[in-house]
Amino acid sequence: MASGLFLALQRRWMLRQLRDARFRFMWEPPPVEEWVALDCEATGLNVKTDDIIAIGAVRIRGNCVMTSERLELLVRPDKKRISPESVRVHRLREQDVAQGISAQDAVLQLLHFIGSRPLVGYYLEFDVALINRVLTPLLGCGLPHAQIEVSGLYYDYKYQQLPPHARDSRAIDLRFNSLLADLHLPLWPAHDALNDAVMAALAFLKLRQLRKPST
Repeated sequence: MASGLFLALQRRWMLRQLRDARFRFMWEPPPVEEWVALDCEATGLNVKTDDIIAIGAVRIRGNCVMTSERLELLVRPDKKRISPESVRVHRLREQDVAQGISAQDAVLQLLHFIGSRPLVGYYLEFDVALINRVLTPLLGCGLPHAQIEVSGLYYDYKYQQLPPHARDSRAIDLRFNSLLADLHLPLWPAHDALNDAVMAALAFLKLRQLRKPST
């Protein structure tokens, strides 16, 4: 209850900070049984200094991943060069994103795509922090949306399966590939923003199904 109250107060505070009334739609009640799975690729892993270079998002409706309702954006980094280590991970070079749109335009497009739907992702905190670093100077606040962490859902599910006398969180492998394999889900080429968003969406739906009480 305290957590829910804190989140409600935080959302209310964010709304008071909003500088552009056109984006009040983010605080409207979300459509029933709809979410948006989100993933970002960046020039590196430092949310304070690295820049977004790709955004992938897909809508989830009921028990379906709506791949026809997706957003895939290449983003031109403002200042930060893409490190060789990052290129090896996501295979995006500076020449690949040089013609991308600005981070500001990308984030505003993303807001309209999300609407007021809750966000779903794998280590979503990283993606939200990158987006908020762009969004806060524009609108005066960050994303107010509810956030659902797939690795957290998976952890809770696996922890409950452990015998009470052997409940050791270290025994739970939270790596994305391991999580997907354990859930018997397809592994698409990783570190592609849209692919990662779709895989997170599939994992979310599978975990929702597994966590439902049996009748």
